[in-house]
Amino acid sequence: MDLKLPPPVLLLITLGGMYLLSQYWPLWIFSFWGQFMLVLMFCLAGTLVGLAGVMSFAKERTTVDPRNPHKASSLVTSGIYRFSRNPMYLGLVLFLIAAFFYLSALSALVMIPLFIFYMNNFQIGPEEDVLEAIFGEEYRQYCEQVRRWC
Repeated sequence: MDLKLPPPVLLLITLGGMYLLSQYWPLWIFSFWGQFMLVLMFCLAGTLVGLAGVMSFAKERTTVDPRNPHKASSLVTSGIYRFSRNPMYLGLVLFLIAAFFYLSALSALVMIPLFIFYMNNFQIGPEEDVLEAIFGEEYRQYCEQVRRWC
């Protein structure tokens, strides 16, 4: 698997795109009571979900580096991985949703589906191929039981 952009870098690129869209093509600017609290809630959720994924990997003593899924020493299916196969990426999406509400422009929302499309096709798909090659039937059964995102 040849990962060109690590997910944190892709997150920063997506955030930059969201910012540029909100500044230079600000379709439907919005503001509502509790908006900042919503931003904080999505940031907190993103942090908790992402950390839960990292902690589950640390507990199993396997790699969290998405550039090298072939170095996975065990298949993590406990903790938050009972509900999502990709909680770390889900955490990034929650941060993007927080950024959308913070930027307050509908145009920024365009970047979130693009991020998810990229992650599904150029990150998660290749990762899953490697994990299936390593863990075989155990991984296929896990995929049948747990959704990709949530």
